[in-house]
Amino acid sequence: MHLAYPAVLAALLFATGLYGVLARRNAILVLMSVELMLNAVNLNLVAFDVWLRDTLHAGQALTLFTIAIAAAEIGIGLAIVLTVYRNRGTSDVDRLRDTAERHEPGHPDDPTAPTARPEVAA
Repeated sequence: MHLAYPAVLAALLFATGLYGVLARRNAILVLMSVELMLNAVNLNLVAFDVWLRDTLHAGQALTLFTIAIAAAEIGIGLAIVLTVYRNRGTSDVDRLRDTAERHEPGHPDDPTAPTARPEVAA
């Protein structure tokens, strides 16, 4: 078996997943893109394991660990996305960024703060 075929397929899968992570706005689609990237890594691990004729099959063993980590990641990730969707009403990644950028009341960067300072009576 030529190593080029699975390596090219894995590179295409990884590039598709990377595009999905960078271009998508929906959190569930971002999680699916991460899964594509992990599957590309799994394909490379198995292909190099077969190509090197490893007697311990370390590539296949690492693939099993990667699959277990991916299953845990998707379970926890979906739970977080569903909780955020229930609280915020959206799964848009750009709108979720607002939770990290909250300002304290009265802070100069606060969008709800008045623009002009009230006059102080002397």
